[in-house]
Amino acid sequence: MFVGSADRISDRLLMGVIAGAHGVHGEVRVKSFTAVPDDLINMGPFTDMSGSGKYLIKFTGRSRGLLLGAVNSVRDRNSAEALRGTKLYVKRDVLPPVEEDEFYYADLVGLKVFLESNKFYGEVKSVQEYGAGDVLEIIRENGQTDLLPFTLEIFPKIEIKANRLVIVPPKTIEAESSKQNNDPDLL
Repeated sequence: MFVGSADRISDRLLMGVIAGAHGVHGEVRVKSFTAVPDDLINMGPFTDMSGSGKYLIKFTGRSRGLLLGAVNSVRDRNSAEALRGTKLYVKRDVLPPVEEDEFYYADLVGLKVFLESNKFYGEVKSVQEYGAGDVLEIIRENGQTDLLPFTLEIFPKIEIKANRLVIVPPKTIEAESSKQNNDPDLL
């Protein structure tokens, strides 16, 4: 289950970003990072990255896949436009608990990655969300970085409680790694 971006700061998760102003009366357009964009409507108050700025958003509608809303006491376009790029975080404890087979993307960061043979492969550094499909950034033991599509074919086992992922590397990664390392597990 994906709720929220993989970006997290201690006890807060990134749930959306102010994409810009809407109209002349201070409304903003908000891009939601939740699985169901409208779920963002029931969250808040939001904070910025530092945790010091608070944003109460009264959502008023939708336009071109984004949510529309009024933020705090902002009443003009220039003030609304100044909020562009503001990342909206919520405290993790306000989010619903996950079921046994669900997780938040932020939970993937830091997981150890193992081959099916149980040999250590690397660690998840980040989850990149490009729209066409999510990508895991894996830092290998040798410092090499792999960017791999986050699919069940490549990552057939996700064991959050055990702090691990199982990987079946694509053939191109296997061939490249075996050439560099002469690793029999990857040949």
